[in-house]
Amino acid sequence: IPLDKIETVKMGTTVATNALLERQGEPTLLVTTEGFADILRIGYQTRPDLFALDIKLPEMLYTEVLEVEERMSADGETLIQLDEKAARAGLQQARSQGLNSVAIVLLHGYRYTTHEARLAAIARELGFEQVSVSHEVSALMKLVPRGDTTVVDAYLSPVLRQYVAQVDEQLRHNQISPRLMFMQSNGGLTDAYAFQGKDALLSGPAGGVVGMARTAENANLHKLIGFDMGGTSTDVSHYAGEFERAYETEVAGIRVRSPMMDINTVAAGGGSILHFDGSRLRVGPDSAGADPGPTCYGNNGPLAITDCNVVLGKLRPEFFPAVFGADGNQALDIAATTKAFGVLAEQITEATGIQQTETSIAQGYLDIAADNMANAIKKISIERGHDVTDYALVCFGGAGGQHACMVADRLGIENIYVHPHAGVLSAVGIGLADVRQIRDETVEQT
Repeated sequence: IPLDKIETVKMGTTVATNALLERQGEPTLLVTTEGFADILRIGYQTRPDLFALDIKLPEMLYTEVLEVEERMSADGETLIQLDEKAARAGLQQARSQGLNSVAIVLLHGYRYTTHEARLAAIARELGFEQVSVSHEVSALMKLVPRGDTTVVDAYLSPVLRQYVAQVDEQLRHNQISPRLMFMQSNGGLTDAYAFQGKDALLSGPAGGVVGMARTAENANLHKLIGFDMGGTSTDVSHYAGEFERAYETEVAGIRVRSPMMDINTVAAGGGSILHFDGSRLRVGPDSAGADPGPTCYGNNGPLAITDCNVVLGKLRPEFFPAVFGADGNQALDIAATTKAFGVLAEQITEATGIQQTETSIAQGYLDIAADNMANAIKKISIERGHDVTDYALVCFGGAGGQHACMVADRLGIENIYVHPHAGVLSAVGIGLADVRQIRDETVEQT
C-alpha cells in the first residue's frame, strides 16, 4: 500500500491489560476524604474464596494514600471546608517522592464536584502528569466502584500515553501522518489521544466481537455465538442483533465500572499445557506461550492442546512453513510430540491401571478442553434463557477452526461460520468499527 494513501490507522492493544495483570502501571497516589483511606481495600467485604482460611486480597493499584480534610453531605451541604493548604502540602510531598499520577476520589464527589475540581487544579499546578478525577472518570454514585475505576484510569492511562506516543513517532518516522485511532472495550473507536486506561482493558477482544457481528450479518446470520480461540485462552460472546455490554466487571481482581463488551473468557487455548496429577487429566490454565511453545515446536516445550491435534493428524506439518525448532527452519516435530505422549501414556497407565495410547489420551485432553469451552458458552447463552440450537457458532482466532465442531456438537449447534479471515478477525472488526463515545450520568429521582 503506498504510504501516502493511508488516511487512518486503527488499532487494538493489550498494553493496558498486560500492565494490569502484571501490575506494571504508573505508581499512583490516591487522594480521598479524611477517614476513608482504606475504603477501596475494604471494598464490599466479600470473601474471594468462601472456604479459604488464608485469604490473599488482590494487590491495590495505588502506592500511597493522601487523606484530605473536607466533607460534603449527600444533599450537597459543605460540612467541612476543603483544607487547601494541607492538601497542597500532601500533594507536594507525594510529588517530591516521584509520584506523577493521582486519582482523586471524594465522598459524594460524583455529584458535588467543587472540592474534587479544586484538588485537581492544585495537582496540575504541582506538575502531576496524570490527574484522574472521579466525577470525570465515573460520574456515578457508589464510592467503591467509582474509586476503583478512577484508580485504574490513573494507573493505566500513562502507560497508554507512552504506547500511543511510540506508535505515533514510528508513523512519523515513516513520513506519514494518518489519523490514529484505538479500539475501546465498549466496541467503538476513539482518537488515540482520547484513549483512557479504563476503556482499554478489552481493546483486542472487543474488535473480534465487532468483526464477528459485521461479517456474519453479511452472510445473513443474525443470531451468533462468538468463539475466539487463541494460544492462551478462548473468548466467547453472544450476539442477537445488538452488542451486549457489561457496565461493572472485575479484571485481574480489580473492580472496573466502564462499559465493556460482555465477553466470557476460559483458560483453554492452543498453548494450554496438559497436566496429569496422578488421578485425573487437566488442561491449563497455564500456557506454553510462543516460546518455547508446545512440544511440536521443537524447542523442548511442554505438551499442549496443539500437540493433541498434531498426534491425531488434525494438524499436518506439510501445510505449515518450516519455521520451528531452535534455528527456526524446521517443520512441526511429530516425532517429539508422539514420543512425549508415549511417555505420558505409560505414566497414566501405571497410575490408573487402564491401558492408554498416545491417541487416546490426546483425544481425552481435547474432550476436556471442548467441555470447558462449551461450558463457557452455556454461561452466556443457555443460562440466560437462549436456545443455542437457533444460533450459528462463529469461529475465529488462530486455533478456533481445530475445535469448533467438537464445541458445536456439545451444544447442539448445527451451523458453524468460519470467515476467510478468521485468523485476523479482531483486526477486521477494528477496521469495521464505528467511532463511539459513551458518557455516564447519574439520574436521581427525588
